[in-house]
This record gives sequence, structure tokens and C-alpha cells, in this order.
Amino acid sequence: MSETQIPFAYEHPGSPTAVAWAKVPREPDAAEKPELIARIKRLLKEQDAVLVAHYYVHADLQDLAEATGGIVSDSLDMANFGHRHPASTIVVAGVRFMGETAKILNPEKRVLMPDLAAECSLDLGCPADEFSKFCDAHPDRAVIVYANTSAAVKARADWMVTSSIALPVVKHLKEQGKKVLWAPDRHLGSYVQEQTGADMLLWQGSCIVHDEYKARELIELKAQHPQAKVLAHPESPRAVVQLADMVGSTTQLIKASQSLDAQEFIVATDNGILHQMRNLSPHKTFLEAPTSGVGATCKSCSHCPWMAMNGLLNLAEVLESGKNEIHVDPAIIPRAVLPIQRMLAYAKEIGLPAKGIGNA
Repeated sequence: MSETQIPFAYEHPGSPTAVAWAKVPREPDAAEKPELIARIKRLLKEQDAVLVAHYYVHADLQDLAEATGGIVSDSLDMANFGHRHPASTIVVAGVRFMGETAKILNPEKRVLMPDLAAECSLDLGCPADEFSKFCDAHPDRAVIVYANTSAAVKARADWMVTSSIALPVVKHLKEQGKKVLWAPDRHLGSYVQEQTGADMLLWQGSCIVHDEYKARELIELKAQHPQAKVLAHPESPRAVVQLADMVGSTTQLIKASQSLDAQEFIVATDNGILHQMRNLSPHKTFLEAPTSGVGATCKSCSHCPWMAMNGLLNLAEVLESGKNEIHVDPAIIPRAVLPIQRMLAYAKEIGLPAKGIGNA
């Protein structure tokens, strides 16, 4: 299986920008794709496996997950679906923290991924040892971590949140008189802080996709499409979020694309989501929010290079070989699951359905 290596940069708090490589698998040509898809379907049955795919992976994987009784969703719903599904193996088409979350919630099941090197800049930018020291330096604060973190970081937290439940949780803690230590995304943290007025200390991480969206160029694009509504994920910079008609998680943005009174949308999140938006609203037009312009580096060009590491070819390979199994230290799992369970219990308490608390 041939691969293309793509270099890109990501930020790490307190150190220079790091350079990483994404090994993107070759996309099969039209002639070989039908046989490959049929082979994967057969392997899923033989392996008693279910495929769960994130909104940001290739459209072929999204379609295959739905066609085989799996799911296309956000990371937490992917893990919850795997928990509810009777299959003994969960195949996660996404990035590593998603595979770890699936394993945390399903320790008895085998969890496989097309490529274990598919990472996340938010996860990489928040190493567990450094984060633990940060927490130790501020023992008076409730620790909230975003879903886009490792199992070890989750194990150090009091709460795990997704982008759609972050506001209610922080508001709840503020009402209890608690101060918050937030990690890792600084843009989402700033958005929550601004909306709630809570006392929040922010870890300075960012998503290499959302961090690229440019407000000035977005204003110019809006001028060219005056009837378009802007949908933005709160991991985007503040200036971009302020221009949005709707700010929300991936699931919330998809719902908004269906319900808002507009025929045209500018979308400020990974362009992999456009496949679902176009499928659900084929009569509407969806445009990518601009990542070019003054100060642009186009590290990702609106698509996560790690998400691009998931493909049909390496999916077939991992099903045939059984390699790329996710392992989480059994000693960590009981601690890592607690902040997730705390969030799920609170969601139930406030009447937020499990499927409504999706994240990135």
C-alpha cells in the first residue's frame, strides 16, 4: 500500500512549533474500489466488528460505516455506539484519542484503528506529565478537559466535556463558586469563559484546522455571498466565531445546516463534514470558510492531515491482520472513565440526550 507523506506544523505550549508527518494512504481507483469495499464488508462480518467513523474522515469511510450498520458521528457518540452495539470489535476511523475513548468505555472489547499514528494537535499539545504539573500548581481549581485528550490526561481531570456541554458544565461549576482549569483548546476555552464569565485558567493548545480560519477573508467571502449563513465550531479563533450565525459542535452544526432558513452556508470546521451536510441537504450550497490570506500558512487547508490517514486500503489491512489495536493501561481506565461518567450523569440531569453532547 503506497503512501504520501505530508509535513505540517502544530503548536506545543512553551516550546517552538513542532513539525510532524502524516502518512496519507493511496486512494483506490474507481476500478478497484467496489471489490475493496465488498472485501471490507465481508471482513467486518467475519471479525464480528462494527465500523464507527468520524464526520471528518473520507466520504468513502462515512458511507461504508452507515452501509454496514455502524455510525458516522462525533467522537463520544462513536464510543457510546460501540458500547451499545453487540459487536466484539470496534473499528474506529478517526484519530487516536477517539480510539482511546472507545477503549475506556469498552475495556472488554477489541478496538482497532486503520493507523495508530493518526494523532490530534490538541492531544499532542497537552502531554500528560506537563499537564499534571500544571494541575498540581493550581490545586484550588476544578479540572476540565476537552474530549480531544489522551486517556492519561482524562485520568487527571475532574470533568471531561464536549463542545456542546462545555457551557452548561462551566456555568454549573461557577454557580458552585468554583474556579476552573481548562485544557487544552484555548479558543474553545476563551469562548466558554466569555459566555459564562467563569474564572478560568486556560492551557494554550489549539486545533491545527480551526486555528487557520481567517476573519478578514471570511468577511470578504460573506460579501460575495450575502445570503449565506456562517456555521463555526468554537475551536475557531474568536474573530471568526463572532462572525458566525451559529456556533456549535459538529452534530449541532449539521442540524443547523438543515434547520436554518438559508440555501447557502459558509462552514468553519473540517471540510470532511460537508459530505454529511450535502447528503442531508442536497439542494443547499456549502462553502469552506477561508484559511488563506494575511498570515496564513495553510498547515491543514481546512482538513485534518491525521484524519486523512484513514482510508479504505489501510482499513482492509487492519481487518485482515488484526494489527493497530488500541491499548490503554488498565490502571488508568477506572480514573479516565470517571470524568466521562460525571459529564454523562450531568447531561442526563439537565435533560440533554446522550446523542446531543457530541464534540469535535
